[in-house]
Amino acid sequence: MPPLSVLDLAPIPKGSTPGDALRNTLDLAQHADRWGYTRYWVAEHHNMVGIASAATSVVVGYIAGGTHRIRVGAGGIMLPNHAPLVIAEQFGTLASLYPGRIDLGLGRAPGTDQRTLRALRRDPSAADTFPQDVLELQTLLGPLDAGRTVQAVPGTGTGVPLWILGSSLFGAQLAAMLGLPYAFASHFAPDALMQALEVYRARFQPSAQCGRPHAMIGVNVIAAETDAEARRLFTSAQQSFTNIFRGTRGQLPPPIDDIEAYWSGHERVQASGMLACSVVGSPETVRRGLDAVAARTAADEMMIAGAIYDHGARLRSYEIVAELQQAAPARREPAHA
Repeated sequence: MPPLSVLDLAPIPKGSTPGDALRNTLDLAQHADRWGYTRYWVAEHHNMVGIASAATSVVVGYIAGGTHRIRVGAGGIMLPNHAPLVIAEQFGTLASLYPGRIDLGLGRAPGTDQRTLRALRRDPSAADTFPQDVLELQTLLGPLDAGRTVQAVPGTGTGVPLWILGSSLFGAQLAAMLGLPYAFASHFAPDALMQALEVYRARFQPSAQCGRPHAMIGVNVIAAETDAEARRLFTSAQQSFTNIFRGTRGQLPPPIDDIEAYWSGHERVQASGMLACSVVGSPETVRRGLDAVAARTAADEMMIAGAIYDHGARLRSYEIVAELQQAAPARREPAHA
């Protein structure tokens, strides 16, 4: 089994507050730190009442300040929403405070709807310059250049490791061209996973940061003591994805006994398609499922997402996965720089 990491969107369970969600995030991160997970990433989303990680760099600092060993980062920062200099300063500050522990994953999507994009004061065409913005950010975080009139302070010389995120072939091609590690969002967009991995590996050009291809994939994992218990917990995510198609996004709903009574046949096909890269069940079921995903993809890392309504059950799910990982030899060391 490859090294495992945590993807946390800081979900806000129904009836809770963003403050509750962020405190749960730190608690999970502290447990993940002790359990041996490699990374703990949070993601930028806006205008979503069920996600508390909009101010992503602030949340990264909150987590890093409350943990000791685990790498902490953004999975990711949606770069078209920001000037590269601002992100260089934010993550340069984080790297200065928590040296050797900060990652910066970069995405091209806005992480929101078009109306909110305008509220962010960003031009929708900003996504077209994503490759150039990545290069600019890389330069700002790189070594001091006396001839450069604009410096990121803090930021210059920190060399914060960059990752390219993607759910299509575009990110795979860019990551390969720049010689950067690549994270595929298969936890919600699994269709192009295998093709993207093939493109990334075939076209990879070594760089100073990454000498060989390093691919991480997202996997939804819901683990519990029994298959039936895990399947019930999974209904929270199934309801959430169904609600996307209904246009009724909200806070993370509690689990229900019969998901078939909740969604229509068409909704089931849509939601299940987005959640196809999921492993749900007892420890033995999850072990077999993760081994199968690892064998099929040859992923260098797997990033585990677990949208579970009850915080105690969420902790136990990640604990079960950590126990499985510790019982299996790691296939490859993760790339840190």
